[in-house]
Amino acid sequence: MKHRVVGRNLGRTVAHRWSLLRTMVSQLVRHERIETTVAKAKELRKLADRVITWGKEGDLHARRKAAAVVRGDDVLQKVFTEMAERYKDRDGGYTRILRTRQRTNDAAHMAYIEYVDRDGELRPARPPPGRQSPFLPAAAQALEQQPGGQEEPADRS
Repeated sequence: MKHRVVGRNLGRTVAHRWSLLRTMVSQLVRHERIETTVAKAKELRKLADRVITWGKEGDLHARRKAAAVVRGDDVLQKVFTEMAERYKDRDGGYTRILRTRQRTNDAAHMAYIEYVDRDGELRPARPPPGRQSPFLPAAAQALEQQPGGQEEPADRS
């Protein structure tokens, strides 16, 4: 039975997983967009949204809780000034996950995790023509692969 089991193990021990998530949330706050696997991004989203909520609270207790998670005083300062101001009118959902590609060596599904309302928003790159993407429906891929209404020239051999 799966009672009271929440979250993913990510193939790591508890200490390693916690260290990984702390580093990733700090890098996400610093760069506002990182590429990682989909499973890690889904776990990171929970912690990243919680850190922004602490930043919006702004009191000493929230600052100490956030300081226990993020690495670096500059990152902590950014959470409590810039990010808290940016998301003051938003009640949640501060991050989005954009699936991008499959990694070549182990075929892991990759994704960007980024903060919404950030500067320089960028959509994920489309796969090269002729490659199937697991994230697009087949009908949408067929429409993308057709040139703008032009028929292919007949074989002239």
